[in-house]
Amino acid sequence: MASRRACWTARTVQCWKWSGVPVEAVMSWPFFWAAAGAFLLEGVVGWPRRVMHPVAWVGGLIAGLEHRWNRPETSEARRRLWGVLTMLILIGVTGGAGWAVQAVAGMWAWGGGLVVLCGAAGLAARSLFDHVRAIEGPLSLGDLPAARVAVAMIVGRDVDAMEEADIAAAALESLAESFCDGVVAPVFWFVIGGLPGLFAYKAVNTADSMIGHMEPRWRAFGWAAARTDDAMNWIPARIAGALIALFHPQGWRIMLRDARKHASPNAGWTEAAMAGVLRVRLGGPVRYDGVMTYRPDFGDWAAPRAFDLRRGLRVYGLACAVLFLLLIAGGVAWPR
Repeated sequence: MASRRACWTARTVQCWKWSGVPVEAVMSWPFFWAAAGAFLLEGVVGWPRRVMHPVAWVGGLIAGLEHRWNRPETSEARRRLWGVLTMLILIGVTGGAGWAVQAVAGMWAWGGGLVVLCGAAGLAARSLFDHVRAIEGPLSLGDLPAARVAVAMIVGRDVDAMEEADIAAAALESLAESFCDGVVAPVFWFVIGGLPGLFAYKAVNTADSMIGHMEPRWRAFGWAAARTDDAMNWIPARIAGALIALFHPQGWRIMLRDARKHASPNAGWTEAAMAGVLRVRLGGPVRYDGVMTYRPDFGDWAAPRAFDLRRGLRVYGLACAVLFLLLIAGGVAWPR
């Protein structure tokens, strides 16, 4: 057993030589601990609202490249190539920035604090909770106009005619899907790839949200962003679904039965798990820009209400707590 652990440790060291961080720093301070520290910091403090988030810089770079290369007169094949180049630039720039910060942190006695601070910027557990709680408050009081304004902050569907069940379903679906995109996947890539992995994932996920759409303008140029995001979320989505499904047997049943109904290869896992745990029905038809989109149903029960949204926030908090404990366990078990 000891020899096997020593072999694993040696291989891990070899994998990290590219990162620019001294071997001693890697082995004495594994990224399980860094991710746990960042998770705790972001969960307690959150991102200051008056400070521009680094994702805004990434968004500016994406917008600039899209404006330059995604021209209507350019053929779809060429625009697809430009989209691939855009993703390579994004991953190179953001991964390189993470490598630089990590290299500096490895040469500094208190470099772990810098890694935790930068890692916290890539997580969104607190902000996601706050956004959904801002919907649950007015919805519980029956203030539909305020709840519609709040839900419009996190979903792209038409909200003007939404009733209580529509708002609760939209918020729960966003909460479940964003648990993967904003919490589990960033943590996963932080643990796997340090700051370069985390920063690259955030860039890819931001690109997918901006240009990874099927509308004619983005279909060719955003193809690489959408496919890369699908690939990077494949494992985290299933981990996130399992973390949600832990809290009721129906979560496992509905997740395994309905997850693949979703058009996305990843979003269905968390949405179906949330529907099963809460025993509600999610999915179904929604309206975008005046056009009705028909989606499959997840779950066998009635549409959610305001109190189900409160329960969903509780499940989300418990799933985050389990994820944090798993990071601590990983840090303790990391071979030294």
